[in-house]
Amino acid sequence: MRARYKVPLGITAVAAAGLVYSAGFETRSFRLRRVTVPVLPSGMRPLRVLHVSDIHMVSGQRKKQRWLRSLAGLRPDFVVNTGDNLSDPEGVPEVLDALGPLMDFPGAYVFGSNDYYGPTLRNPARYLLEKVQGRHGLNGNPPVVGAVHNPWEDLRDGFDAAGWLNLTNTRGTLKIEGVSVELTGVDDPHIKRDRYEEVAGGPSSSSDFSMGVVHAPYLRALDAFTADGYPLILAGHTHGGQLCIPFYGALVTNCDLDTDRVKGLSTHTAENRTSNLYVSAGCGTSRYTPVRFACPPEATLLTLVGAE
Repeated sequence: MRARYKVPLGITAVAAAGLVYSAGFETRSFRLRRVTVPVLPSGMRPLRVLHVSDIHMVSGQRKKQRWLRSLAGLRPDFVVNTGDNLSDPEGVPEVLDALGPLMDFPGAYVFGSNDYYGPTLRNPARYLLEKVQGRHGLNGNPPVVGAVHNPWEDLRDGFDAAGWLNLTNTRGTLKIEGVSVELTGVDDPHIKRDRYEEVAGGPSSSSDFSMGVVHAPYLRALDAFTADGYPLILAGHTHGGQLCIPFYGALVTNCDLDTDRVKGLSTHTAENRTSNLYVSAGCGTSRYTPVRFACPPEATLLTLVGAE
């Protein structure tokens, strides 16, 4: 009788251990990724960009807040926040407190769907089903009914008061020690708020360097930025796949981007032009799926150097 249950109990023990690790350890194992990107015009001094994304703050996440505050010690030239700061309608004060030291530096931001709306409990298997069916977010799925509205205006006002550029379907320029950096952003494609036609036309000739910023790296947004000639695009949203298989990688991206580019530095080509794409795996999770596996939470310090 004992032998009949040996394998099932063993599998159950391994699964339980994996759940404890992914929920209890890896979600709090914050990492800083360092990446060098050769995109600047020849002769231009390097720029250090801190990219934070997908914080998904829930009230009481003290370790995450301390870690985010510590990133100010990197002293970046500027900060780019690619959205999904919230996973709790009560989380705005804690996001602003955690990012407070970083808001002493120049910065810019776009919002993601979780900044506007509270998360909902859903079966994680639906991400796989939507991948097979080609439906993601509001792109092919029916509109969300009865969604919780987050106080995103308070978050916006806090960022704006610190001088960060709001890139919601618009452009902005940062002056970094005499260098002019143009940033062009769109609102979240995951919920069809992107309006690229309002910012189309490509980099401004008056800027020393230009880059694109978006929350969810949907192909239509990447195609538009790339075809317009932006040498670098920053995005988040994917959580790096969140639950990955060791030595294989991510199963889903929660958008129409392929899993080979679910996180990290890659390239994107459209209309015979190629851009560098950096997708952050983010540093949080939805409050209803607080697990990560083989995909630790992160922020990234990108060092932009000459393209030669």
